[in-house]
Amino acid sequence: MTWLVTGGAGYIGAHVVEALTEAGMPAVVLDDLSSGHAGFVPESVPFVRGSILDGELVARALDEHAVTGVIHVAGYKYAGVSVTRPLHTYEQNVTGTAVLLERMQSAGVDRVVFSSSAAVYGTPDTLLVTEETPKAPESPYGESKLVGEWLLRDQATAAGLHATALRYFNVVGSGSPRLFDSSPHNLFPLVFDALSEGRVPRINGDDYDTPDGTCVRDYIHVADLALAHVAAAKRLEVGDELLPAYNLGSGEGVSVRQIMDTVAEVTGIAFVPEIGPRRPGDPARIVASGELAARDLDWRMRHDLREMVASAWAAHQAASRG
Repeated sequence: MTWLVTGGAGYIGAHVVEALTEAGMPAVVLDDLSSGHAGFVPESVPFVRGSILDGELVARALDEHAVTGVIHVAGYKYAGVSVTRPLHTYEQNVTGTAVLLERMQSAGVDRVVFSSSAAVYGTPDTLLVTEETPKAPESPYGESKLVGEWLLRDQATAAGLHATALRYFNVVGSGSPRLFDSSPHNLFPLVFDALSEGRVPRINGDDYDTPDGTCVRDYIHVADLALAHVAAAKRLEVGDELLPAYNLGSGEGVSVRQIMDTVAEVTGIAFVPEIGPRRPGDPARIVASGELAARDLDWRMRHDLREMVASAWAAHQAASRG
């Protein structure tokens, strides 16, 4: 089977492509490079440059590469910015997914692994988020991901689509020095950029009801995340039925201050973070159970916090050297 990875030139998508390749599963990348990097795509992997909104392009990619399954990672991923760009977010994440599913149906491609998000839960009022936790997205991004899951559900009913969605929490680290997180909004790049430029990283609020007063989040290594996609694809290949959605969480939280302390240790750059005010809407704690994914997708935390930081720092330094 050949798997089309939409968004396969991005930070997460490129790790998925790498994991597929290592598993001996042929891959094809479709990416418009709006946030991805052509250099992330291995020379051995066919690369189709363009948008999932271009139905004709998607159809050609499916046909010319004899695609039998899709791992759909492409999308507009900036939750905070989506509040000011709702129409763009819905176009990319909802319309794009609908176009993709339509072209898949026309091509007879009936397997898909969908990149969803913890943002579907909003601010959950529970110590441990499970797949049954009520969905209450608080941004157009979170809403668009939930609609994406509904599209998969309804297409499964209407056309026999075999699908599952993987809900990511805080994805960090690097599986290869050549693959780095270039998001202008994610914590690790923000901290690394500050240190590289001689600035002091900042913590937004240290008066939360947590052990050290800073927000607690669920951080997972991007290479572990990629392996879960491969496991889901393998299960769908052999005709196994999976749950509609899985949380990829650690079951344990890490505070922002713990991240800062580990960054100082790994980089050898001593610093005391600046403390700013809370950001509106930031919950004190979001941590998820990954029990169902562990049962069905061999999901587990193969990297500890230090390894997450060290691998991300190595990739950041390699990117800075060009």
